[in-house]
Amino acid sequence: SELSLQTKCDPIGKTAAQVSATSSTTATTMVVSNAALATLSVADLQKDTLVALIASVASSLQLKIVEKKKAPLSLTLLSEEVLTERNAILRAICGMVLHNALDGAPYYLLGGHSAPSAASQSPVAALALAGISSWMSVASKVRQDPSSESDLLEQLNKYLQTRAFLVPSASPTLADYDLTLALMASKDLSLESHHIHVRRWMEQCHASMTAMAAGTKVSIPPLEGETAPTPMPVFFYGTEENVVLPKNPTAAAAGNKNDSKPAAAGGGLSEDEKKAAAEKRAQKNAEKAAKKKKNAQPAKQKHQGPARELDVSALDIRVGKILKAWHHDEAEKLFCEEVDVGEESGPRKIASGLRPFYKTEDLTGRHVLVLCNLKARNLVGFPSHGMVICASNDDHTKVEFVVPPEGAKIGERITFEGFAGEPEPENKVAKKKMFEKIAPDLKTNEEGVVVWKSGTAMTSAGPVKALNGMPNAHVS
Repeated sequence: SELSLQTKCDPIGKTAAQVSATSSTTATTMVVSNAALATLSVADLQKDTLVALIASVASSLQLKIVEKKKAPLSLTLLSEEVLTERNAILRAICGMVLHNALDGAPYYLLGGHSAPSAASQSPVAALALAGISSWMSVASKVRQDPSSESDLLEQLNKYLQTRAFLVPSASPTLADYDLTLALMASKDLSLESHHIHVRRWMEQCHASMTAMAAGTKVSIPPLEGETAPTPMPVFFYGTEENVVLPKNPTAAAAGNKNDSKPAAAGGGLSEDEKKAAAEKRAQKNAEKAAKKKKNAQPAKQKHQGPARELDVSALDIRVGKILKAWHHDEAEKLFCEEVDVGEESGPRKIASGLRPFYKTEDLTGRHVLVLCNLKARNLVGFPSHGMVICASNDDHTKVEFVVPPEGAKIGERITFEGFAGEPEPENKVAKKKMFEKIAPDLKTNEEGVVVWKSGTAMTSAGPVKALNGMPNAHVS
């Protein structure tokens, strides 16, 4: 008999078959299949490193990529559902949309937790998937508000002290890569010496991404402070004798080129090498003893300069003039401004949440006060460097500009009577949260004049005050 088998793949990968038999001695098989399980639409694939990396390692038989100018990022499923949120798109590609192909060897981008059997039977898997979603939200916040990084790095360093990665996994997950790239892209990123756990984690994630990108067109940006690939760790228990640690490639190449001394037979250490190793250990022990002795000296013998008491002189507040103002395209409460504060580099771009209180024409040409030693940051995509200072009532329903007197020069610094000192650098103001500590005492008095504690804010032309003399107001 003749056997005819027709197979068709539906949108979720199930198989339906029709079998019909007729009397014949031949057999015919016809397979109808849709190759791609989803279509990724994007304007510029290389603009988002993580999206480009995930798309490059996905099978072209499962994921179709369409690049169109000005096309918003979206993922269209065979069921005609469309995802438009970036993080959801990435998790979908790494998970069930492509039948968990990217959550298995060698990638495990969801930590191996996305298989239906794992997620339904293991609380650890369910919590891990929720954790990946949460950590990707943290990465999005870092991109939008880099000023939050100072606290984040401290918290992240403590969190990673007992963890290899952000969620339970044997290798970096999608969340690890996303947060690593977000921190690397931020200009405010400044790992300090005590951030050893964050540094270790970032180096591992960066090395894994570089390995994934090999053979693709995706370029992984370099990690700040890393001059050469970090070798895998060598575990040393402290009881081994004559241990020879592997050299890094650069050192090994230099040694092979310059060292013509023959190696000991059998690959072991020669007598001279053993002697040199013993001398090196003795030298290290001596250095440790000297360091320990130095640290044991009385504190009064160490040089300790007097700590500066924090006051309003740490702030760099200057007279400025708003040259241009316009509405932010996406934030309904924000003005975008160009403000001249007397700098040779030209006017600063500053975003201010004043649209509920002022019209555009109220800003253009206005003389104001600007807090200048704040770190630049993106406010809903607008690069803002500084803050226009205003006075407000307790419930923030009334806001007034704080203005200099007529005759004050653009760019001159505001001083407070009784509080002399040079302003602190931007990094220190942000790291130590100086403005947040100083601001509670920055107010207007009963006459609407700006004061900090007992000191009046002054320019060369006189005191500064709220535009309409708002008394007993908060100033920020």
